[in-house]
Amino acid sequence: MKASMAMRSLGLALRTGFSSSSPSHCLRLCYSSDCVPERKVAILGAAGGIGQPLALLMKINPLVSNLALYDIAATPGVAADVSHVNTVAKVTGYMGEDQLGEALEGSDIVIIPAGVPRKPGMTRDDLFNTNAGIVKSLCAAVAKYCPDALVNVISNPVNSTVPIAAEVFKKAGTFDEKKLFGVTTLDVVRAKTFYSAKANVPVAEVNVPVVGGHAGITILPLFSQTTPKSNNLSEEDIQALTRRTQDGGTEVVQAKAGKGSATLSMAYAGALFADACLKGLNGVPDVVECSYVQSSITELPFFSSKVRLGKKGVDEVFGLGELSDYEEECLEKLKPELISSIDKGIKFAA
Repeated sequence: MKASMAMRSLGLALRTGFSSSSPSHCLRLCYSSDCVPERKVAILGAAGGIGQPLALLMKINPLVSNLALYDIAATPGVAADVSHVNTVAKVTGYMGEDQLGEALEGSDIVIIPAGVPRKPGMTRDDLFNTNAGIVKSLCAAVAKYCPDALVNVISNPVNSTVPIAAEVFKKAGTFDEKKLFGVTTLDVVRAKTFYSAKANVPVAEVNVPVVGGHAGITILPLFSQTTPKSNNLSEEDIQALTRRTQDGGTEVVQAKAGKGSATLSMAYAGALFADACLKGLNGVPDVVECSYVQSSITELPFFSSKVRLGKKGVDEVFGLGELSDYEEECLEKLKPELISSIDKGIKFAA
């Protein structure tokens, strides 16, 4: 009973914030007889469009006791602003390469949204030359200062930046496939939202696994496995929902007319996945999310699917399950593009 009450309280945290007049109440939430352990989360790129709202969302998460915000500029202001929120996490800002090590030391989770955003006409691959170097440099620091941390990579193109991170960690002798994640949660969030609206079912009840990668046709929502089922959707509806999920990022980029990309929804999705990782670290059972990880469920070395999160990161990588004919077709179509992106990342880090 106590565990379920705590889970409900934590679930509300990322959706509604905390109404408790005593923020210290948050750390006293217990899943069992043992209190929630202290956890440090570092955000690299905390002054950016994703980093700032992500910092706020992690500040209101009661599982975070120490929040380290790092960027190459403007971090002291972001840290000061977020630190005024009356929740338990202690916030510290770090700015510049000489403070990166201090920001990372002792971190349980490192979230990396650093890099340049997409602009109209750009694909995630267009971001490669800039963001690949940023991720490579930051992961080298992670390997040095907090090699045991879980690493959540948001920086695009995720299909390539996760393999880059893996190669950096391998060279440093710190690679653990259970602790490296590409954050694809936004694809799941979009699939749930779009399906709910089309099927006219409550969004809070919707569950849609999204597999593959995190760009264009490599994103494959498995609407055939969606719960709750809807008999109101035609095959044409499913295909349209698939395309909209795949093009969700482009939809936002175009709507912002050159003034940004999907920052707020990405921050929300990043916070949801980080929360799941924290729960796994703390021993909460049956925490399952989709993520882009090293995988053997297909012939591709990295692939997004459902994973069970535990005290050491990935406890289990789940298979794809039964697919519809359309999903089987999409799966085969995505493989060449995804392996090309993976190879591009590996070659860059070589």
